[in-house]
Amino acid sequence: MPCCCPHSQSAGKFFSFFARSYRRRFAKKGFEKSQKQLITGIKQAGFADKSLLEIGCGVGHLHQSLIEQGATSAVGIELSDKMLAEARDWARQRKLSEKTEYFEGDFIAINNIINPADIVIMDKVVCCYPDADALIHQSLEKCKQTIALTYPRKTWYTRLGVAFAALFMKLLGSSFRPYVHNPQQIEQWIVAKGFNRIYQDQTNVWLSQVYQKKT
Repeated sequence: MPCCCPHSQSAGKFFSFFARSYRRRFAKKGFEKSQKQLITGIKQAGFADKSLLEIGCGVGHLHQSLIEQGATSAVGIELSDKMLAEARDWARQRKLSEKTEYFEGDFIAINNIINPADIVIMDKVVCCYPDADALIHQSLEKCKQTIALTYPRKTWYTRLGVAFAALFMKLLGSSFRPYVHNPQQIEQWIVAKGFNRIYQDQTNVWLSQVYQKKT
């Protein structure tokens, strides 16, 4: 099911433009610092023999790497058809096709056809959604045990950078906009649904957090 609103459609087109370069960068350089931090938190929570749901999966490198290290399976959701094409091709090359499944579309629009998973991952996805409330709450509905996410810190320079990026997108005629959402509010939403934060780290720009459901 394709994405349904102008913002999602524009985001899909924008990220499709970078699909091939994303894959080349991952193949050459591996994970960036914030992603390494996120993986550290996921490992701390435990992912062996767990199912994964990655919202905004890009070219698939993160969840495919976790499968190679012991996760059982992964579902990837992505707005960009070209990102998904790269993810599927990479899964074939890594012999992971039988353990991966991909859906094109806006997670909020298609979540009714997505099954819950042990671990939900959102790497630099919250900043792409105007409605963080809906994204967080609907992703928690699909989360059995652990939710891991990376999103921008709320600092003056991230807000300034996002404001410039939004202006650039407007000048391009795109409906897509990036956002800096309030980390305290995001944490309150997650904790209110019965999760505890078990891991946090950060770079100058990104905040990486992992929450686990209370037992």
